[in-house]
Amino acid sequence: MAKGIFTAKIDSSYDDIPEIRYHFPRTYLNYAQKMVGDWIIYYEPKRGGGRSSYFATAMLERIEEDSKTPNHFYAFVSNYLDFDQPVSFRLGDHCIESALMLDSGLLNKGSFQRAVRLLPENEYQFILQRGFSRDYSLDKITNAEIKEEVFDFERPIVEQIACRPFREASFSKKVRAAYDSTCAITGLKLLNGGGRCEIEAAHIKPVGDNHQGPDSVRNGISLSRTVHWMFDRGILSIDDDFMILTAEKLIPEQMKRLISPDGVIKIPDETKFQPHPQFLRYHRENIFKG
Repeated sequence: MAKGIFTAKIDSSYDDIPEIRYHFPRTYLNYAQKMVGDWIIYYEPKRGGGRSSYFATAMLERIEEDSKTPNHFYAFVSNYLDFDQPVSFRLGDHCIESALMLDSGLLNKGSFQRAVRLLPENEYQFILQRGFSRDYSLDKITNAEIKEEVFDFERPIVEQIACRPFREASFSKKVRAAYDSTCAITGLKLLNGGGRCEIEAAHIKPVGDNHQGPDSVRNGISLSRTVHWMFDRGILSIDDDFMILTAEKLIPEQMKRLISPDGVIKIPDETKFQPHPQFLRYHRENIFKG
């Protein structure tokens, strides 16, 4: 087993849904096979307006051949988790991935252009630590220092990313931020007397009861507690155009008056944080009672 990098972007021409699967040509099959059973990190390239940053991690479960497209394969993942903040592939004049640097100190463009590439353990740990930490005091660090610096974070971070308390806290923080702590269905922004947000982060495709929904912002929606309860029980749902759907026989009349007057949910401005159609469809087909 080995850790690695998958390059992915939201408008990819490949049949990608990073939270579920990664689509790739045979060129990268040998690399991908080495990663089965281990963790990978997603990288978003700059081309097309991307962030030029690492943005999530996941466990590569298995690889299957694409039956429709010759010489293409799917890498199916689990335990997907967005980072708390994207991590730049550069630290000053250095790349976190040592394989991307030539001896001259310049970028190895040939290696960088590979969409799938192996990643040493210590570099995986370092990216992970930065993705879930607000401490950016190490911006001048060199590749030679990465292994030493990541030592103190290795066990806590890696052990936590698969644990529900860590994942729930990370998921909630990112969803609330994407929706500006506002209920997507009512449009209300609720704060208690101490300024604490009373809005909850709901999974569109549930995590529990064998639904296996990912902890992704695109599988999340910001809801007030009562609305969250109704959404989880299928009294409310959302169509692909972000229109609010109601189970008419189950929703109280008082609740109807709280729903956004235009009947459309509030969505994040950035496309990459908006609900994915596949998760919305899953909710309508498996949870919604309308």
